[in-house]
Amino acid sequence: MKTRSLDINNKTIGKIQVPDYSQSPSGLLDHLVAFAIGFLAGSGVMYIFYKITSISLIGGVLIGIANIITSAIASVQKRETKLRAQFYDLLEALSVSMRAGSPLVKALNNAREDLVVVYPEDSDIIVEIDILLGRFNNAVAMSEAFADFAVRSGLEDIASFASIYATIEGKSGRDDEIVRETQQIIAAKMEIEMEIDTMLLAAKTEVNIMLFMPLVILGIIAYAGAGFMDAIYTTGAGRIVSTFGLIVFIISYVMAKKFSNVKL
Repeated sequence: MKTRSLDINNKTIGKIQVPDYSQSPSGLLDHLVAFAIGFLAGSGVMYIFYKITSISLIGGVLIGIANIITSAIASVQKRETKLRAQFYDLLEALSVSMRAGSPLVKALNNAREDLVVVYPEDSDIIVEIDILLGRFNNAVAMSEAFADFAVRSGLEDIASFASIYATIEGKSGRDDEIVRETQQIIAAKMEIEMEIDTMLLAAKTEVNIMLFMPLVILGIIAYAGAGFMDAIYTTGAGRIVSTFGLIVFIISYVMAKKFSNVKL
């Protein structure tokens, strides 16, 4: 994360970290947990298919490392989703204040007072409000501050708002209308996304069951089948069949995750 000195409310309050939302917020403990989960899952699957401890351990390590990467990507996406919802709340607070006649800067201060009741001081949206106010007090145009916020967040909604505001800054008295309309657009998109997630939830559950039930059945047969699966684990042809089955399982898992990840 980048660190810059900002002057907020005409007082220097030290260093404020400017968030870089393309970087994962995961810490060492998060990485260790992700590795442990991946290791246990990977080694378990590999042991079911091969019943060789060394291969299971190697597979567990590889899956554990891969899970660290995928968990970091997921944490970035989760943070962006949370920031988008927080930005919607910011626009709602700004809209109320600006309709009462407050200019944007005063509305930001009022919005901060409202949002700090809901979100902690170190939440992304509170930090971003402080950055916006600090840059304004350092003679940076509010349009530039919003543009920087949009670039760092990578969110289309914030980028659209920043672009519109840059166009009307100092040229229109419709700031409150722009804020309200942007808020309504974001609300409509969020509602559609929630409906899609609800519809996909059952399908995702079914896919997960279909993916992992063969593993459960295979494990039960392997350990309670009285030698029924011995040929799979002791012959060359059996190893080839196991490898082919593992490849099919991995491809199915990747495709299922990809197809169930719908983005608007």
